Amino acid sequence: MDLDAYVARARTGPCFVCAFLAGDPDYAHESVFEDAEHVAFLDRWPTLPGKVLVAPKAHIEHAVRDLDEDAYLRLMRVVRTVARAVDQVFEPERTYLLSLGSQQGNAHLHWHVAGLPPGVPYERQQHHALMAENGVLRPTPQEQGEAAVRLRRALAAAGR
Repeated sequence: MDLDAYVARARTGPCFVCAFLAGDPDYAHESVFEDAEHVAFLDRWPTLPGKVLVAPKAHIEHAVRDLDEDAYLRLMRVVRTVARAVDQVFEPERTYLLSLGSQQGNAHLHWHVAGLPPGVPYERQQHHALMAENGVLRPTPQEQGEAAVRLRRALAAAGR
């Protein structure tokens, strides 16, 4: 992963969620869940195995200001459901849930669902484990496809 190119693209390129939803091949991701309002997909540059991003389909930029309580709670139910699927499939020691991005880059509201594998040394957990600056995993398209299938099965079993 070219971190400088990623930052430039996040700050000057199209909205990555909107481009993904529009079918732009430069923003392709492996989808694991979709309903009328939300989408969940595997992170293209995961720092942890099976890292999933969950976003509203509408271009929303601020969870507090731009979502009414009902819309926020619907989104958080999807985040929780996806997190439970990640937990079931990857059996992490801890599941991290974060909303990142800003008006300066990756503005489309999205939640990161990242399972910390058991046995990661403490000094490589938490923020360290989530920062691309510390390295990203390079799953093959086949590995991403297999992870997506396993997550979709877990979500289907949960009624989603």
